[in-house]
Amino acid sequence: MGEFGRGRDKGTIVNNTFHERFENWVVEHGKNYLSTAERQHRLEVFADNVKFIDKFNREKKYGYTLSVNHFSDLTREEFAAKHSGATPSSLALRPSNQLNLTSVPSSMDWRSRGAVTKIKDQGSCGSCWAFAAVAATEGIVKIKTGKLISLSEQELIDCVTASSGCDGGWSDKAFEFIISNGGIASESEYPYKKVQGKCRANKIKHNDAAALRGYGTVPRKNETMLMAAVAQQPVVVYFDSNSSSFQFYSGDGIYDGPCGAELDHAVTIVGYGENGGKKYWIAKNSWGTSWGDNGYMYIAKDASKKSGMCGLAIHAYYPII
Repeated sequence: MGEFGRGRDKGTIVNNTFHERFENWVVEHGKNYLSTAERQHRLEVFADNVKFIDKFNREKKYGYTLSVNHFSDLTREEFAAKHSGATPSSLALRPSNQLNLTSVPSSMDWRSRGAVTKIKDQGSCGSCWAFAAVAATEGIVKIKTGKLISLSEQELIDCVTASSGCDGGWSDKAFEFIISNGGIASESEYPYKKVQGKCRANKIKHNDAAALRGYGTVPRKNETMLMAAVAQQPVVVYFDSNSSSFQFYSGDGIYDGPCGAELDHAVTIVGYGENGGKKYWIAKNSWGTSWGDNGYMYIAKDASKKSGMCGLAIHAYYPII
């Protein structure tokens, strides 16, 4: 099978080189396994992943490289089950009446403008939908008020009944909760637990660290309009992350495939630019700083397909305050 069906070879032979690399990797990432059998299984998965990474980098078919990271003992299927979790809404899209096409700079990076909080880590909870919505909200709050506040993903995971907590959800439903709730708590008031718990929104003393009055959507399959939106604020997008190349993306280069458009993961686009004639989006992910470029991804912009690279131009949302 191709990239999307790559599984572990049965009867993997693990030589001493892989043993040594695995043991060093286990120490580096603080891994613990419950049994000798589990440790052996993870060694075999690790060896297969390293072989894939090395082969990918040797072939140089794409404009980026892969690297061993903290996900290297997971199969692609295990990784997808634990670290994605976004589903685009099937509801009618809201209008994009705030987008200004007359003043769009050629490049933008909201990180350099102080509108992006530190990289966070969703862990093995399928809560990317909450992290993406929070990052976009943090950005617009900073842009409009001058205050950069780390907000609570946990409140959304616990309280957005229209989503499924750690089993996936919708970023637009997160925005709707913030609107109807009169705001969202700060991360310090309602910290992240990596599991879904009982909603405590009514018990939080200060549940209005940030408030929204609405949200908009970018016209589908239109990267020009997406660029106009990102020029004004960070924007939530969905894309297809169901590939080992996503799992091991190193941050060295611009991601240009392989991928489809089966949307399963939400990130926040915090900028765009061009390097060596290649245009890219800057995506803030929620897989920790050991993934990508310290947690960020550079993904090809203005792709030949109208849906955008990996489908990122199909569904895009931005909060309004």
